Amino acid sequence: MTRIAFIGVGNMGAGMASNQVKAGRAVSAFDLSAAALDRAVAGGCTPAGSVAEAVKDAEVVITMLPAGKHVRAVYETDILPNVPRTALLIDCSTIDVDSARAVGEMARAAGVRFGDAPVSGGIMAADAGTLAFMVGCEEADFAAFEDALSPMARAVFHAGALGAGQAAKICNNMVLGISMLGVCEAFALAEKLGLAPEKFFDIASKSSGQCWSLTTYCPWPGPVEAAPSNRGYEGGFLTALMLKDLKLAQDAAAKANATTPMGAQAEALFAMFDGLGYGQKDFSAVLQLMRGKLGELA
Repeated sequence: MTRIAFIGVGNMGAGMASNQVKAGRAVSAFDLSAAALDRAVAGGCTPAGSVAEAVKDAEVVITMLPAGKHVRAVYETDILPNVPRTALLIDCSTIDVDSARAVGEMARAAGVRFGDAPVSGGIMAADAGTLAFMVGCEEADFAAFEDALSPMARAVFHAGALGAGQAAKICNNMVLGISMLGVCEAFALAEKLGLAPEKFFDIASKSSGQCWSLTTYCPWPGPVEAAPSNRGYEGGFLTALMLKDLKLAQDAAAKANATTPMGAQAEALFAMFDGLGYGQKDFSAVLQLMRGKLGELA
């Protein structure tokens, strides 16, 4: 039985770890939050008293942490000094490219395989085991990463060398943030022009305006049953997390001397929405800002 250490079992990590258990793997979980750890235990994981305890006999270590500073600290202080040299280390956090590469270099110096493998999906996909993973690793190691991630995934992509997974993630989510704003603006305009939103959806979803933000994650309640818009914009991809990813994209663009004016505008709009107190709502709830209907958000 494959031994997995899962560090960080919050909203995303708990479902991911549970799917490793469902695949017949032994999962030792750790989180600073007792409530998060309790959810992981309910999903079949064994609780660990520390990161060091969780990783000491692991064949695979998976981390899902808030930011680059946390990833750097946990790997340097707790994981690399205690993990077997034969283990496969996988960071699924969404962090800056520089931190991913720095941790990878630390692991390489310690003689341990490491890959950055951020995810695309959200809480529902994490629970369902249908996340998409973008992996930055040595090409020769990709098959091992793919096997380790498969219980949690609908797709696993080799993005390139260390840091390429994070680069793919922040570029992908910049597209997502920009496209969602366009879809929300279009729904708001359609309403003002007297076009029934459901009619607009039917037409645009089969025309050149078709995109994932419209047909899979529709911000207007009704047309897409599984979309968070039908649950009061709860249980999806938080506005605060979209803002985090857009900030990462803008920081990366500045360092790379890249021009991303639409990404910058998207960051500003989601920052406004977050600043108004809606950071814990799904990012598609920005539709209500466009409509001037913030009062309808509970």
